[in-house]
Amino acid sequence: GQGLVPETIDLAGLRGYRTGGTIHFITNNQIGFTTNPVNARSGPYCTEVAKIVEAPILHVNGDDPEAVVHACRIAASYRQKFQKDVVVDMFCYRRFGHNEGDEPLFSQPLMYKKIKAQQTTRELYAQDLAARGIVPLATSTALLNSAMENLEGEFEAAQSYRPNEADWLKGRWQGFEQSEPQGKRCGLTSISEEIYQTLAKGLVRLPAGFTENSKITRLLKAKAAMFESGQGFDWGTAENMAFGSLLLEGNRVRLSGQDVRRGTFSHRHAAIIDQVNDSAYIPMNALAEGQAQAEIVNSPLSEFAVLGFEYGYSLAEPNCLTLWEAQFGDFANGAQVMIDQFVVSGEEKWLRMSGLVMLLPHGYEGQGPEHSSARLERFLQLCAEDNIQVLNCTTPANYFHALRRQLRRDFRKPLVVMTPKSLLRHKLAVSTRADFLNGSSFHRVALDRLAHAPEAVTRVVLCSGKVFYDLFEARAEQGLEDRVRLVRIEQLYPFPADAVAHELSLYKTATFIWCQEEPRNMGAWSFIAPEIEAVLAEIGALHSRPHYVGRKAAASPATGSTKAHAAQQAALIAEALGQA
Repeated sequence: GQGLVPETIDLAGLRGYRTGGTIHFITNNQIGFTTNPVNARSGPYCTEVAKIVEAPILHVNGDDPEAVVHACRIAASYRQKFQKDVVVDMFCYRRFGHNEGDEPLFSQPLMYKKIKAQQTTRELYAQDLAARGIVPLATSTALLNSAMENLEGEFEAAQSYRPNEADWLKGRWQGFEQSEPQGKRCGLTSISEEIYQTLAKGLVRLPAGFTENSKITRLLKAKAAMFESGQGFDWGTAENMAFGSLLLEGNRVRLSGQDVRRGTFSHRHAAIIDQVNDSAYIPMNALAEGQAQAEIVNSPLSEFAVLGFEYGYSLAEPNCLTLWEAQFGDFANGAQVMIDQFVVSGEEKWLRMSGLVMLLPHGYEGQGPEHSSARLERFLQLCAEDNIQVLNCTTPANYFHALRRQLRRDFRKPLVVMTPKSLLRHKLAVSTRADFLNGSSFHRVALDRLAHAPEAVTRVVLCSGKVFYDLFEARAEQGLEDRVRLVRIEQLYPFPADAVAHELSLYKTATFIWCQEEPRNMGAWSFIAPEIEAVLAEIGALHSRPHYVGRKAAASPATGSTKAHAAQQAALIAEALGQA
């Protein structure tokens, strides 16, 4: 009734989501928080929604166990024969209302007067078996008593039962461990020269007779030049390198979402389309003999259903890099139920780890409220007990290592990445060959790479994501490199307090600023302010609190005016650098 069933059925025949048929079994007890059917649906049956895929629907009386079994046999046979969905609607009732302490007569008096007079299913079936001469009533009564005695015995035994081991790290999860929050967690994510060379050839190669778009020709030539020179690797190339290297190492990759094959911003081109016959070619699937395969799936226009599917996929296959990308970060709003109920809390509630990656485009480029914010603040509010990872990377290489890190550790954690838009092609947001090869790794805190005299630094600006490049360029234009230090927090949660403390301890007498593009009541400020304050106390800094610089609090994530956006951006950059 809340959209889950229609969206699940909609996936039934779609490539990348179909399972070869699903048997939908409905325990139709005719009560939904005291809501009568007339208030719950527009059609006569709750199964009307299954008609969208022309699924057979079997209605069966729940008081007739043999009829229920017969209907289920038909459903199973149909599913096996035709590999399509089928529905069994077991029409029954709930004897005690919503729960055993409920009083259903308050809201459904006529129905529950009839239910009270109705014999139980067991009693009716026992009488039927006796009437047919199959099981005498005395025998069925003895069976009931024996079953109740067994249940009572097990209930008593359960009071003192202590499990010897959990079942959550068995089967496909054999060999995994619980994460240690304070342990080393980078994983071995760099690649070898051999893998680099294989990627250099395979990611830019097209099969003979393939007719690509002319823009793709230029794109592949540019990528080939990156590999040849070892310079200028952009975001999309680094991502393809991460995927391709994992495939070469035997790990599958599954990426789904709206328009993910091309990429919303035409930056990925994981699948290249032949301009003559419309066939798709995936370069990363043809790197070497015997490699694992990637599944790149353009999803239906649903965030709720698709994220739910990918979360389940990540539970079933921990050695596959499973990713979901929102077309724009704010589209995650539509999947918020899945995020709250499962992704961020599943390990705590059910001891079930997930390595699901959520890619959420985020960045203030003057495109208005609906295309600016992935609601970073919501994810940070959900962070606790080492449940997820939240990143806002600024370099292609760091993104590369973050993706590989997901499979190069002996535990799994959901990963939320605020992915960029303008940085996809920003002249400064590039990486070099050395950033991917032996000895390289993910950096939770990224440094300036400028030679500073610590005693000359009077202002330390901490930030995360795209705003760093605006600060970087403005600082250079104003000649403030010696006085202003920029520190990028690439991993917001788990907060890298040790790395931040190590960096800030060099500038104990400086003024500390947190700069963000989002309004004050959004973004990372509310989460990160106490974290930075704790670090400043630890290092004995002269100024014990960071200052906020960013947009003022707002009801909307961003202005819809390009002119207003530019003015706001210029003002916050100037203030962060002390030039306002």
